[in-house]
Amino acid sequence: MKKFMDENFLLETETAQDLFHNHAAKMPIIDYHCHLIPEMVANDHKFKSITELWLGGDHYKWRAMRTNGVDEKYCTGTDTSDWEKFEKWAETVPYTYRNPLYHWTHLELKTAFGIDKLLSPKTAREIYDECNEKLQQPGYTARGFMRRYNVECVCTTDDPVDDLRYHKQTKESGFEIKMIPAWRPDKAMAVDNAKNFAEYVTKLGEVAGVTISKFQDLVDALQKRHDFFNENGCRLSDHGIEEFYDEPYTDSQIETIFEKAMRGQDLSQLEIRQFKHCMLTVFAEMDYESDWTQQYHYGAIRDNNSLMFKKLGPDTGFDSIGEFNTAKAMSHFLDHLNAEGKLTRTILYTLNPCANEVIATMLGNFQDGSCPGKIQFGSGWWFNDQLDGMTRQMNALSVLGLLSRFVGMLTDSRSFLSYPRHEYFRRLLCNLLGNDVEKGLLPDDKETLYRMVEDISYYNAKNYFKF
Repeated sequence: MKKFMDENFLLETETAQDLFHNHAAKMPIIDYHCHLIPEMVANDHKFKSITELWLGGDHYKWRAMRTNGVDEKYCTGTDTSDWEKFEKWAETVPYTYRNPLYHWTHLELKTAFGIDKLLSPKTAREIYDECNEKLQQPGYTARGFMRRYNVECVCTTDDPVDDLRYHKQTKESGFEIKMIPAWRPDKAMAVDNAKNFAEYVTKLGEVAGVTISKFQDLVDALQKRHDFFNENGCRLSDHGIEEFYDEPYTDSQIETIFEKAMRGQDLSQLEIRQFKHCMLTVFAEMDYESDWTQQYHYGAIRDNNSLMFKKLGPDTGFDSIGEFNTAKAMSHFLDHLNAEGKLTRTILYTLNPCANEVIATMLGNFQDGSCPGKIQFGSGWWFNDQLDGMTRQMNALSVLGLLSRFVGMLTDSRSFLSYPRHEYFRRLLCNLLGNDVEKGLLPDDKETLYRMVEDISYYNAKNYFKF
């Protein structure tokens, strides 16, 4: 029987072990998409407890706790102590067998705190106290964890109205790890809720110094903010969309839709889709002109539980995988940009693994030889950043594209303890290749294999994003 989470965790062959320990594990981390709070990096945040660090904002854990019968007050409540919340999580952990949370929990305890014990009600107090004691020591702060995991660069997720003060503060402080903003303009196209959209546009205009009374004013304001982000080191955009859009529109139609939204009028589904199609095109053209990489995360149905959304707001654990027939719309969107000579480097992420092969075949349609892997299939995302999901994504990419040119893993997380997801990914990658070598499906060409795992772990991203 193999020991749980030993040094060869997930590494089933000697070849896999060699690839990981002697190559992948040594590579720095480029976390090119995350949701870290920039202020915490800028001020080198010191965590008051493992509960704040581990459970604060972690809707993955909240979902598991709710499913295990834990009252909401122990997830998002404000009248329960840190210990009470941690205790409820410890009670839940033994019920997470075969859920990735079980692996992540123990990998984080081991790599961040040097704790090999299994978390359960029996060990909860001991682990809670040991983690909290270490959190009072130097090196267990926001920046300390980034150093511990050999992070070279992180890209946060930032709204166009953000002043990027904490990115500037971090850079001016001399912190050796780069923190780069990434442009996330979702609110500028969210005409689904006309009232919120109008309020956002007003705020955008104030920040950009532009009076927005017509659609072109909106574009001008966004361009000013895009330029501002570019001046402050931004090299990526990111878009969280349900699906791609393919509804034709005219300039006059977009102007009418914009005016209606600014008056707070409800729009038809066709008008909403026309506007989103237009805005995605506008953003893509901006990204091309600035030589950025654009990312599209699609396929989520968000805020399904309307009652809890009213109580807690978004990003609290009530989202799921959606089903969207979006292949043709995606193809037409990319084709239009390509035909206009305005298709920049692009990463496509699907939340629904049923679309893995769709994405993997879409890439080859728009590779143009200008750089290796110009159009990328993003790593298994959200519900898929686990053993099965990441393996399925890499298998699809291997069969239908070039795994060797893949830009690898990202955390997509708000937590400073999520960096072991890179290790998890690298172990799976090495195991995938190692098994193929041992089965005779790949040659035992060590030079090629070593280069491949180092590239996917680090060098491909470093060269692709031009940081």
